[in-house]
Amino acid sequence: MREFRTTGTSLDIPQIDQKGETADRLRGILEDIEMPEGFEIDLFAVVPDARHMALGNSVPVVFVGTRKDKFWAVTDRDGDRVADEVKEFAPALDLAVPNGPCMTPDGFLVLAEHNRVLMFPAAEFFYESPDVAVAEVVPQGELIPVEEESFNHGARVCDIGPDGMLYISMGQPHNVPPAEKMDLYNEVGMGGIIRLNTDGSGREVYARGIRNSVGMDFNPANDELWFTDNQVDGMGDDIPPGEMNRITASGQNFGFPWYGGGTTRTNEYMDAEIPADVVNPEAEYTAHAADLGMAFYGADAFPAKYHGGIFSAQHGSWNRTTPVARGCSPPWARMAARASPRSLPRAGPENGEYLGRPVDVAIMKDGSLLVSDDFAGAIYRISYSGSEGGQPEDSGMEAEEAGMGNMDMETMEENMEDMGMEGSPDEMGMEHMETESEETETSN
Repeated sequence: MREFRTTGTSLDIPQIDQKGETADRLRGILEDIEMPEGFEIDLFAVVPDARHMALGNSVPVVFVGTRKDKFWAVTDRDGDRVADEVKEFAPALDLAVPNGPCMTPDGFLVLAEHNRVLMFPAAEFFYESPDVAVAEVVPQGELIPVEEESFNHGARVCDIGPDGMLYISMGQPHNVPPAEKMDLYNEVGMGGIIRLNTDGSGREVYARGIRNSVGMDFNPANDELWFTDNQVDGMGDDIPPGEMNRITASGQNFGFPWYGGGTTRTNEYMDAEIPADVVNPEAEYTAHAADLGMAFYGADAFPAKYHGGIFSAQHGSWNRTTPVARGCSPPWARMAARASPRSLPRAGPENGEYLGRPVDVAIMKDGSLLVSDDFAGAIYRISYSGSEGGQPEDSGMEAEEAGMGNMDMETMEENMEDMGMEGSPDEMGMEHMETESEETETSN
């Protein structure tokens, strides 16, 4: 397809039913979801195994990855904010764990597979056909060494940086890697984040010491890259914590495998010397909550307290004796918010079984929030119809800092506890923030 030739694949691409029993069941689940005042949650689309998402630039299409072999195109043709069509993108291609799509500002769709990176020019135009224009950014078998391919921690995510470069997170396959693997992993960027030009040149390791990050986004206020990280299993229900991290310079080390999460030492590296340049996380989350996809909220449709905050999808624990954190966490207190909506499907109230496991979040052009769920096979849409939407009132700060200056320390600490975050605001460098604001009620 790099030569724009047809493959003979049928033009009749099967579609996923959006009006049948599955859609009815998913809408039934949403009836029990508790939302903050003014917020609504609805089914946007039935999408099997829905994982990470990338929104089209000029067409109302959402490209949706999976951990299997399907890559979906989800289209809202009539503009009613409910998908009319869900079909496979580029069915003529053989894909392997096409988890991580991202879109360049000029309309090139990038797809990070387990061990390959593809680019689709004019994807918003060609996706109507089974044949698409495609180029290899990183050929099959060259993203990681073939002998390191694994079913574990193999779902990649990508983002386009303000510098125009392509950033890809690459989890390493172990719970805690053996010491003899570390030189190789550090060299190729496994257990880290790499960046490269969109033509595949200029590859470098941008950050190391990361166990398995499956979510990242650039802060539009200062272009810094933030990322979630899932931490070591098998150390107990309550340790180690999950992480939210911030990269301030290329080459930083975020402490894994010496630390299993936060500043909790791993048993395997307990006696090893910790590198002097380790960067601690900006915040620690409830152990095993599994924060995956994240996005800065740069829109203004939600109330002002959400502006500039981070939404993070919590996939939920697999090995805790009591399941935790299965939903969409509110904008993170370090950045803006002081509310903690319980906004997505969570474990069933009677038997503790998951009704959904959120994976990724994406901000639509109208300011609503899409949330993918690979367990339920769905994408949900969270919207706000209350009276508090719009641009934040003047808080005496620059626009990019809106929502931060009017938060007092007591409120911030309370909301950090609600979100399962460890530490105090002053320990995270927030002691300088103003404390003159009205208290607002936290929704739990």
